[in-house]
Order: sequence, then C-alpha cells, then structure tokens
Amino acid sequence: MTSEIVIRLSAFLAILLAMAVWETHLPKRPWKSRRGRRWIHHLAISTLNVSLVRVVVPLSIVMWGIHLETQGFGLLNWLDLPAWLAVIVTIIALDLVVYAQHVMFHKVPFFWRFHLMHHTDLDFDVTTGFRFHPIEILISMVIKFAAVAVIGAPAIAIVIFEIVLNATSMFNHGNVQLPRVIDQYLRWFVVTPDMHRVHHSVTRYETDSNFGFNLPIWDRLFGTYRDQPEHGHSGMSIGLPVFRKIEEVRIDRLISQPFRYTRTTENS
Repeated sequence: MTSEIVIRLSAFLAILLAMAVWETHLPKRPWKSRRGRRWIHHLAISTLNVSLVRVVVPLSIVMWGIHLETQGFGLLNWLDLPAWLAVIVTIIALDLVVYAQHVMFHKVPFFWRFHLMHHTDLDFDVTTGFRFHPIEILISMVIKFAAVAVIGAPAIAIVIFEIVLNATSMFNHGNVQLPRVIDQYLRWFVVTPDMHRVHHSVTRYETDSNFGFNLPIWDRLFGTYRDQPEHGHSGMSIGLPVFRKIEEVRIDRLISQPFRYTRTTENS
C-alpha cells in the first residue's frame, strides 16, 4: 500500500514538473489568467478530492483488485491468460470504461452538471487535469470499482493503469507546443494536447468530441474524433458559454458551480 502511494506520487510530481517546464518555455496559447493563482486553487481541489476519496472509500482500488484476486472473482480470474496478456487486456478495458464514462458525463444531464466544472476553465494547461468536482470523482470511483470487479483486474495492471491515466491526463491537458508532424503521428497511439484541446472548445459540437484520455482509438472507432478545431488552436475559445464572464478558480465557487447551472442558461 505504502509503496503504491510512493510510486504514484513520484510519477505524478515528475510529470507535473516536466509539463510545467514545457509549458513555461514552449506554450501553445497565452494564458488568460495568472498561472500561480490557478495552480494554487487547482492543486487544492485535487488535494481535496484525494482526501475525500480516502475518507469515503478507505479501500484503495489496488487493494480491491487484490481482494478480488484472492476470491477468484472477475472474468480474468476465470480465464487462464498469461500474466502479461491479462495486464494488457485490463489496461485496454479500463481505458474503454473511462472513455464511456466521459461520454456519459456529457450526455446525461445529471452527470454533466458536475462534469461541467472541468470545462469552465477559461485556460487549458496541465492543472486543468486536476479540475474535477468532488462528486464526479466519487462517481468515477464507483464506476472504476465496478469495472475492476467485472474484469477481475490484476493489481499490478491497476497500478500501471492509474499511473498512465494520471500521466496522460496531465500530458493531454498541457498548454504545450508540439510540431504538427509529430502530433499527427503521435495521436494514433496516445491522446495529444492538440487533440484533447478541441474537447475544451466553447463550441458545443467540438466539446462533444475527442473524449479519450489515453488511447485515441475509441474516438476514431465510435465516431467522436475531430482532427482540429474549426477556428484553429489560436483562434478557438476555451470554456463554456455560461460562466465565461468571470474566471472562477476559488474552491467554494468551483464546488458550487453545478448548483448554479441549468442547461437553459447555456446559449450554445
């Protein structure tokens, strides 16, 4: 348990630092608000979310996987697959679950009410990947626990997936320059910042595209892939039509956003 936390925290800090340096020296777009202020509040909301999960769900997702293994529960525990193949199947399956969950959070009004907090950021950088409502985080944990149970995911595969998910979330939310030729090649294998930035467009049909976090194959497979924003990355507006008058980053304002929003107030 302790080693899992150390590994995940070390990976998180290393990637956060690397992305911060990259954004500082090669930003894709100018920031609309002060970076320091955004970082403080977004890291605070991330800390709140992690703490809340620890309190509400004392059993970690990895410990849950270990418990299922000992009970022989789940599809992969019923199949005699090589360990390496079980890991690959788990990572792919969990990534599909994350994609489907993301689509659900956009399409179902109740879930969108909480997910919208992520989209009300008027900037797009590595810390946008921390900007999730606590209720969305708890719902996501319930879905993830259920998915791990159905899959029968090996504990090592869960650790790898969680590290990769955190890493790619920080990477694809990066406000970073990436040469077009590299981006076009890379996005066949992983969701790139330019690909995911389209998803944060203020234009609704662009917001409802590019839902993937790790693997881009799901967007291509299910018809939700959009190559570029209509007005280009420099010309596109980020955020939602509602909540655009004020850049809200204070924790109390972020948490209250879902309760101050109805779809009738959105003019897109």
